[in-house]
Amino acid sequence: MGMTTTAPVLGSPPVSVLPEPSPAELLEASRRGDAAGWAGLVDRYERLVWSVARSYRFDDSTTADVVQTVWLRLAENLDRIREPDSLPSWLATTCRHECSSVGRRRDREVVDDVVVDLRLHRAELADEVDDDMLEGEARREVLAAFGRLPDGCQQLLRLLCAEPPLGYQVIGELTGRPIGSLGPTRKRCLDKLRALMEVGA
Repeated sequence: MGMTTTAPVLGSPPVSVLPEPSPAELLEASRRGDAAGWAGLVDRYERLVWSVARSYRFDDSTTADVVQTVWLRLAENLDRIREPDSLPSWLATTCRHECSSVGRRRDREVVDDVVVDLRLHRAELADEVDDDMLEGEARREVLAAFGRLPDGCQQLLRLLCAEPPLGYQVIGELTGRPIGSLGPTRKRCLDKLRALMEVGA
């Protein structure tokens, strides 16, 4: 049995694989206004930014807004990033800061909602209390007590006070709770909040 040999294919040019541009090269191209450089940055680090943003368990719209803001911050600070290799860390830190800012705004929305109820309750006990003084005091009390609530209650109250409002189906999916339990759970969380406020008074 003879040996079979394969003749080389003539006329085929060698295939060369260009190395991926480095973070420094992508940054420099983006600083020059090169759209391909900017697209390269987004493509390389998009999963990182989305991963950090999703870890805060916001709704999809809020998460997308956070990610968009992070890229805007990068565009504003391209000239200030001196260590290209630190870009992943910069993006993750910027994303966490933006998420924390969104969380604080959500907390204030929860506080506004509870303060209205608290003011009505206190007005029944003291009709002559100064409204401005009461509101300032109430906000401080609610913020302090809210921070001591279980994480599940904090998350639920933030979602229920979201703007624009989220449907119960969306909130149920985000929290893993049955839709029918959201109303009763909200009441229990608010009861816990008021109890914490009374303990701290």
